[in-house]
Amino acid sequence: MDNLYVKRNILCIDLKSFFASVECVDRGLDPFTTPLVVADPTRNGAITLAVTPYLKKMGIPSRGRVFELPKNVPIIKVPPRMHLYQEKSKEVISVYLEFISIEDLYIYSIDECFLDVTDYLKMYKMDDYNLARKIINEVYNKTGLTVTAGIGPNMLLAKVAMDVDAKHVKDNIAYWDYDSIPDHLWKITPLSKMWGIGHGLETSLNKMGLYSVGDVAKYDINKLKKKFGIIGEELWYHTNGIDNTKVSDLNKEPVKEKSISHSQVLFKDYYGYNIPIILYETLDTLCRELRAKHKLCGLVGLSVQYNHTIGGGFHHSMKLGCNTDDENKIFSYITYMFDKYYQDNLPIRTIGISLGGLSDNGTLQLNLFEDYKDIKSNKDINDAIDSIKAKFGSNTLLKASSLLNDSTIKERNEKIGGHHV
Repeated sequence: MDNLYVKRNILCIDLKSFFASVECVDRGLDPFTTPLVVADPTRNGAITLAVTPYLKKMGIPSRGRVFELPKNVPIIKVPPRMHLYQEKSKEVISVYLEFISIEDLYIYSIDECFLDVTDYLKMYKMDDYNLARKIINEVYNKTGLTVTAGIGPNMLLAKVAMDVDAKHVKDNIAYWDYDSIPDHLWKITPLSKMWGIGHGLETSLNKMGLYSVGDVAKYDINKLKKKFGIIGEELWYHTNGIDNTKVSDLNKEPVKEKSISHSQVLFKDYYGYNIPIILYETLDTLCRELRAKHKLCGLVGLSVQYNHTIGGGFHHSMKLGCNTDDENKIFSYITYMFDKYYQDNLPIRTIGISLGGLSDNGTLQLNLFEDYKDIKSNKDINDAIDSIKAKFGSNTLLKASSLLNDSTIKERNEKIGGHHV
């Protein structure tokens, strides 16, 4: 077990209130004394993409609506300028690259990066804390932007330290090591405050009587795996502070392999509460194609792009616990990735799902945590549904959710003639 606890020196660095701070710096204003929000000032219902630290101290959330802003504060409302933010992000990254090589830097988002400084401490003759302080001071001196940082022996602990503690400690730098796990990591509650646990997974864990990270860490790993598949196993490792991901590995080019994919541009903005129906419908279409080609997949990828006003998004992939063509199993991985990487309340306009690691479906796939009868039953049901849709059209059998206003499956099926894409 001890060999699972790798010891690197990882920094997770986040630019504080990035969009709002950039707008302040560009105007010669101090983000800590200026009431500024980034939002479309012409739309009362527009989402506030960022607020300054000054407004956060007043209890105004980063992601609200323009009409919810207090009327008794002279708030400056500015429209988002994504090109400016991207240029400023490049300036900050160039500062990081003055200290480390590009293979030891992983860009997580426009305002957040991981730096592996393990091999640089001897060269700079300082520990990871002082090197972090030197880096963030250099960022401030060259860009005017304030930084928070988490330091840990792996990427997970560095990230969670930054998310949970950095804003509350001296110098905006939080340091967690493995000895910190019981007093820091395990005390986190509600569970959705933990990186990688979204509200949906939190609800499922709460129903199992698990309310803190420590509760999950002390739970039977086999029961978690039986309930959630490989996600349950990863959850147990992460709640115990175990993460062997290397920054340098994340920068390697993925091996190209055969895959199938489908994406769609949405006709309106979708959010966390109504996007799952689109994700499931897209996956359902892909899994029917898998079964028609007698293939199984072992890897799922999810891409999300926000609307043009905001820009950006994310793309991540995840290996499955076993090769499958069952959309219900794969959907749990998609929702896990979505909950982990989606930024609350940002409007989504494009989604894409890919299924890779394809193999021939010559035999029935089994694992220790599944019942053969359940697998056989699901296969029979899927085969029957696929046969009916192939003969009578894809809109012949639809789930009840496909009748909701947010569904797009009926229209898409009609456009493609009701057959497999």
